[in-house]
Amino acid sequence: MLDQFIMMSHVVFGVFAILFAVALCADVLNASEANLARMKKLSLLVALCVIMSYVIGGYWYVLYYGEHRDIIKAGSWPWAHTYFMEVKEHLFFVMLILSIYLPIAVYGSTPFTGKKTKRFILGICVLIVLLGLFMEVSGGIISKGVTMGLLRR
Repeated sequence: MLDQFIMMSHVVFGVFAILFAVALCADVLNASEANLARMKKLSLLVALCVIMSYVIGGYWYVLYYGEHRDIIKAGSWPWAHTYFMEVKEHLFFVMLILSIYLPIAVYGSTPFTGKKTKRFILGICVLIVLLGLFMEVSGGIISKGVTMGLLRR
């Protein structure tokens, strides 16, 4: 039961990171002095949620994934681990770095003054959203890989 709670916390923080990044995209597209404070808060929330997802997911990975990995590899979907988990493990670091850099970019510039600054921050947000969606889909495939492995037993 605890492992399921930990896993769901990992997923929830990931989903919130994506939602906050989408909200930040909307604010940057309509950037003004009036929503600068909200943009700063959203950038921090994105970073916080990604970091929390990383810490919680890493904790779960160390404690519980070994058993699940063996089930996946013995099942009919071994590629769920071979491809999706391996890619997820490596791409997550890119997302982590981008999310940590996001508040630096927002706080270090005024997103409503220059077109290049807007594009830069939007680019970071869009990458975080796309990587986050890939992470969520990958997690679903990995979870289904466990189910498929258990069905073979």
